[in-house]
Amino acid sequence: MVGSPLGPPPFDPQLAGPLRDILDGLPSMTADQISFRRELSAAGRMSDEQIRRGGAFDIEELTAAGPPGAPDISLLICRPTATPGPFPVIYHIHGGGMVAGTSRSRELDGDLDRAQELGFAVVAVEYRLAPEHPAPAGLEDCYAGLVWIAEHGAGRSLDPSRVVVSGNSAGGGLAAGVALLARDRGGPRLFGQMLQCPMLDDRCETPSGRQMDGVGLWDRTSNLTGWTALLGERRGGDVSQYVAPARAEDLSGLAPMFLDVGSVEALRDEAVDYASRVWQAGGQAELHVWSGAFHSFDEWVPDATVSRGARQARVQWLRRLLTG
Repeated sequence: MVGSPLGPPPFDPQLAGPLRDILDGLPSMTADQISFRRELSAAGRMSDEQIRRGGAFDIEELTAAGPPGAPDISLLICRPTATPGPFPVIYHIHGGGMVAGTSRSRELDGDLDRAQELGFAVVAVEYRLAPEHPAPAGLEDCYAGLVWIAEHGAGRSLDPSRVVVSGNSAGGGLAAGVALLARDRGGPRLFGQMLQCPMLDDRCETPSGRQMDGVGLWDRTSNLTGWTALLGERRGGDVSQYVAPARAEDLSGLAPMFLDVGSVEALRDEAVDYASRVWQAGGQAELHVWSGAFHSFDEWVPDATVSRGARQARVQWLRRLLTG
């Protein structure tokens, strides 16, 4: 029960009330809720006008080669108009629990904010969703997008040597998987990786995963549903480290990492462990655990003090990466 040694930490007072309202219309995700989640994503799809931000960006959508033997992929390119390129790139991988979301989902706004402040371009990838397309389909689509940037980005005023792969939730897990694939395939060298409350571990057995059984946004039930949609009977069994990066034994040789998570969410402990093992492997990781915060809190309650702090921390990390 809440308040016991095994209960969850308290929610931030500025987040607790809004969270109750959010949960009234967004119950835990079960298999029969996947279509509803997709409807919500479609309803929040950003228009060209919203993405252009009054002329701050020009946008281009193109089709690029997908993984070998798979369909082509769609990429949305958002280039700053205030200065000439080549531009460093935020490679945006959307969230949605592996089962929903699009390259124009509302969370694109966060990467556009950072890009506008710091002079980045944003490239957002459309990847195949589970359960219709089980792992590793979506991951391979995301990797194919990174390869396209490396091979063709210079011709579109993008700087392939300065690509930061970025994602929230499922997108964060896919971003981590792309970083591992790039390292192990001798693929494009990443400039950085920004992992926001990432889905990293299909086993869903961490203490925080069990603490948040029925608690907060993206609780244990939702997490199990997303991973099961992606992996089916493989979930918790023999699963690739690229699909579930928490399973990776070697976290050396990765691009510098920013990783943040809320203290009151199921994904907390796998994120903390991932950053710790990057440090143990001699790598660079900046970890923020936002006290009292739930999953994707800053997207849902942007005016809360902790949300503003999280957004500032991400911008500051990217700025240091650019000037380092």
